[in-house]
Amino acid sequence: MKKKILFILTLTTLVFVSCDKNDDNDGYAEYLVAKPLVINKAEFANSVDIIAPRPIEESGKVYTYKDYIFINDKFQGIHVINNSNPSQPRKMGFIEIPGNVDISVKDDFLYADSLSDLIVIDISNITDIKFVKRLENVLHNNIFWPFEADIVENADFDYETEILIGWKTVTERRLISEVEENRNIDIMFGDLALANTAERSTTGQGGSLARFKIVDDYLYAVDSHNINIFNISDLDNPQDLEDVYAGFDIETIFNRGNHLFLGSMRGMYIYDITTPDKPTLVSEFEHGTACDPVVVDGDYAYVTLRGGNGCGALESGLFIVDISDIANPELAKTYPMDEPYGLGIKDEKLFVCDGKSGLKVYDKTDIEDLKTLNHFKDIVTFDVIPLESHLIMVGDEILYQYEYLDDRIRLLSQIGLN
Repeated sequence: MKKKILFILTLTTLVFVSCDKNDDNDGYAEYLVAKPLVINKAEFANSVDIIAPRPIEESGKVYTYKDYIFINDKFQGIHVINNSNPSQPRKMGFIEIPGNVDISVKDDFLYADSLSDLIVIDISNITDIKFVKRLENVLHNNIFWPFEADIVENADFDYETEILIGWKTVTERRLISEVEENRNIDIMFGDLALANTAERSTTGQGGSLARFKIVDDYLYAVDSHNINIFNISDLDNPQDLEDVYAGFDIETIFNRGNHLFLGSMRGMYIYDITTPDKPTLVSEFEHGTACDPVVVDGDYAYVTLRGGNGCGALESGLFIVDISDIANPELAKTYPMDEPYGLGIKDEKLFVCDGKSGLKVYDKTDIEDLKTLNHFKDIVTFDVIPLESHLIMVGDEILYQYEYLDDRIRLLSQIGLN
């Protein structure tokens, strides 16, 4: 039985952002188009595989563990890169995981989402990665709408035998008049065929856009509404615990001490994990509606808000929130940005991935007067991880690494992922 899933944009702001910038005399303009990715259900159930390095289709989030960098290929899997020499990173292989967006690693066990399933993989021998376990239907509300897209194409597939695992976004020229015809039509959803729905430990480090976070013996995985909690004291046999409802449009998670900081389209939520299997809400900071990640350092939380897209807001910026009183966070300062995504902090340096406006580096010693240290223009940036020795950044299918200098940073290496 064929089911046609029709997606029609109602947000006129999305459409005209592209048109205004790329309007052509021939009646065409460039649009960001999301195309459905479909897989056979039988293949999905047995789909985790380790293969040779392959070109990346659309770079997603970045994660580091020991001498390795893991880069998500949106909804496809994970690229593995040997980074023992940051000046010459080397591609090693690709872990196929359909529907994958996030990962986290502890003591050589990698945890990854595959739509609503949690996958466990043994990476103790990076040249002989082994699939360990699949926990089915433990991640809820884990299917993400492609908010960045101007156009979302129809998903036409066999509902009985196939499954929609995500979207691939590409830039295409489309006839402006045809796009305008649909701008006031409601979005219509059919029945989406999604998946049923003693020694010191070593954990990896994700960027600010991460939805997975390991704290001691627990893995916290946020979806659009909940904190999904797993006890991973038995690393190869995680236990699915009771979820904690956290609100709407949750996007990212950050940990500092006994607190989780959740970034959502509506604000920042702070949870206490003194009792790790039962996070409790401490406070929240509302900022309107926008896409945002959050990082924390000292008495301040740094939040980037990205507008001009399906997240709702029209303007973008960096919000600095005073959390010295954790129960009463207050806005301290805002700075305008163009289209910010991830951000990170190393000592007094603040790194902001400002999309097509490049990587911006600030001295945050005085939050009332951020000083620009570097601005790497003419590159597209997505997310960063500030390591002790150097900075890792991914964007536009390129992995960049920068070395820290006293008052600035300098490019150390870059490698194309295509």
